[in-house]
Amino acid sequence: MKWKLTGRYLVSILLIVASVVILNVAILVVLLINERTGLDDVESNSGETFTRTFNQYMTLEDGEPVVSEAGLEALERNDAWLQVLDESGSVVTGAFAPATAPDAYTPLELIHIYKYKDDDLTLYFVGGFESYSYLVAFPDATEGRLVTMIDPESLIAYLSRAGLILLIVDLIVAALIGLAFSSRLTRPVYRLTERIAQLKARDFSTVEPKRPGIYRPVFANLNDVSRTLTTYEREREQLDVRRKEWMSNVSHDLKTPLASIQGYAELLDDTDVDDADRRQYAAVIERQARYMKELLDDFNLTMRLQHGDFPLEKVETGLERFARELVIDVLNDPRFANRSLEFSSRDAATVPLDHHFMKRALLNFLYNALVHNDETVHVNIAVDGPTITISDDGRGINEADLPYIFERYYRGTNTDDALGSGLGMAISRDIIEAHGGTVDVTSEAGVGTSIRINLPHAP
Repeated sequence: MKWKLTGRYLVSILLIVASVVILNVAILVVLLINERTGLDDVESNSGETFTRTFNQYMTLEDGEPVVSEAGLEALERNDAWLQVLDESGSVVTGAFAPATAPDAYTPLELIHIYKYKDDDLTLYFVGGFESYSYLVAFPDATEGRLVTMIDPESLIAYLSRAGLILLIVDLIVAALIGLAFSSRLTRPVYRLTERIAQLKARDFSTVEPKRPGIYRPVFANLNDVSRTLTTYEREREQLDVRRKEWMSNVSHDLKTPLASIQGYAELLDDTDVDDADRRQYAAVIERQARYMKELLDDFNLTMRLQHGDFPLEKVETGLERFARELVIDVLNDPRFANRSLEFSSRDAATVPLDHHFMKRALLNFLYNALVHNDETVHVNIAVDGPTITISDDGRGINEADLPYIFERYYRGTNTDDALGSGLGMAISRDIIEAHGGTVDVTSEAGVGTSIRINLPHAP
């Protein structure tokens, strides 16, 4: 993987360099063409062009060449002088020629001064008019003449070799530079793939890489993911432990009533049992069966709540009346007839409730306050607007237990009720949240517990 990433990056560098070289060659060709066009423009104003077009200023009079006034002005304006030669090379006329200028020229002398200038470094150009030829000389010319012999085939071969060498050298340099940079850039990528594979293997340990470069935020995010997954894994393990403990408790809770049902059923089969004992045994069987049914109903209800299969039949309900009737029902229970329950209400709101399920949720809170504390506990139920608060001055909840009291399969360490399913608080919370409300618990061991239920209501 590491070398594959490096190789791909290196190939991309080489392709970029090759493209740049080709583009440079294309640009060079275009510039040469433009330069050639520019040279043509320069040549249009050069001494060569002036000489070639100078014959427009010349005429023949009685067979002899004559320079017009305009031609003389043009020569003077360009700081040049003129000599007209016949077919034998002798000078027949001229204009502004110095006294040292020759009176005749051989063909070899003409070729020499045209190519290489004379001893005074005068630049000469040759033109023709009728049967005559003429020299235009520029003593102070800023131009120069470069004579070059070129073999096209040799030039093409040379440029091909030079271009090939240039391309090879550029590619080698690019390969070395690309290898250095690609190894530096792809090394963190390789480490990233290792980190992802590590997470896939459920190894959530954090790693601080050396020289992460531009990938530092990515490594930081992966470490955050590792810490988050570590937390989730720990919570999952704790949930599995609590689920196993709950199943063990439920199994134990079911075995106890089943054992009672089985034992009393066998006693009922005894012909020596009188009617009073038989009725007593039947009542025990009925009570234990009812407990088993409630336990299984709790299990079924919590599964439905967990999966969202929970339709509610809401009706507009006044919270004061609803809570007051709830307190009366609890006090009518023989188990709690002598308990201290206090009810208060202020500006109670009207909210949409499913009476059956909301009663179940609030009774769970009330029963917890009464069952898990001694008989001297004082419980207060207060309604304030859309809020119901159930508080007591009992044992309170241990700080270690408080974060888990609404989780399924959990039993607090301060409960002595072996018949509890560990689902009551979770069921109550899910019912309240299904109504769109929230529930908050504050507690302190040895001081008491307060449960605050906030329900949605129309303004």
